[in-house]
Amino acid sequence: MKKLFILPFAVLLSCGSVKNQNDANAVSKQLLKDVETLSLDSYQGRKTGTEGAEMARNYLTGRFKEIGLKPYPGMSSYEQAFEFKGRGGAASTKGINLIGYIPGKTDQAIVISAHYDHVGVIRNEVYNGADDNASGVAGLLQFAKYFSQHKPNNTLIFALFDAEEMGLQGAKAFVAAPPLPLDKIKININMDMISHNDKGELYAVGTFRYPELKPYIVTSNPNIKVLLGHDDPKLGHDDWTNQSDQGAFNAKNIPFIYFGVEDHKDYHKATDEFQNINQGFFINAANAIQEIIQNIDKERNIQTIFREKLQSQQ
Repeated sequence: MKKLFILPFAVLLSCGSVKNQNDANAVSKQLLKDVETLSLDSYQGRKTGTEGAEMARNYLTGRFKEIGLKPYPGMSSYEQAFEFKGRGGAASTKGINLIGYIPGKTDQAIVISAHYDHVGVIRNEVYNGADDNASGVAGLLQFAKYFSQHKPNNTLIFALFDAEEMGLQGAKAFVAAPPLPLDKIKININMDMISHNDKGELYAVGTFRYPELKPYIVTSNPNIKVLLGHDDPKLGHDDWTNQSDQGAFNAKNIPFIYFGVEDHKDYHKATDEFQNINQGFFINAANAIQEIIQNIDKERNIQTIFREKLQSQQ
């Protein structure tokens, strides 16, 4: 009789394994598709205020709807428009952030962010920005899809910022006029360049100021090295604390983790194209970041992570 039950059970295990692998392959395929689409020449480098940026927003709005993200309560759409003054007396520029959310079991919020803009067309060359930062955007979309199917403990806000390349303007506009009280935002997790590294190294920046986060920045994926660093003020330019959108949150004393890679040969060049990213590394990086977000979200009261720091500030 035992043999009669062993075979069907083995078949069930095999079917489950195949399904899981098929699901993982579908997730990876969509991740790569999002980067490839956003870094097409037709998107003209996604510079803020251009037709290419509008094309990117149309694509991303469609993906938000497809995933099932909702506009944050009080917002009539995903769009958060803002305006900022140009450098050196240049005319004002208009930008548009895209904000979606998934309600959690608490109203404590994790803001998961990436900037969708890049530098546009320079001397008739399209700077497609596949790694910078179509990769971070695609990662965010993967995480949104996952949490739309696995209800989070904390409310998750998915923010695609505009005008990062012009001085973190979209992130600054968000924290200046947030759709929710700033004290409800317990942490910002930002991605900027997560798809191009030949050594399999992804940096998690922020534990110098928030060492309490170290136990959460772990992954079961053996195919990627998640390193801590680039956040000591003594490092000068190699301190990345304020070099991407997490800087706007840091200015408001909101804890952050920034995921990114070190500069590479295609950084801010026309060669930052889809065919030059490291696809295997990118898939591993996105999955590792997703796992770290899950680690943090397991805390129903994120504020307890930073309890000692909060007490010392009182």
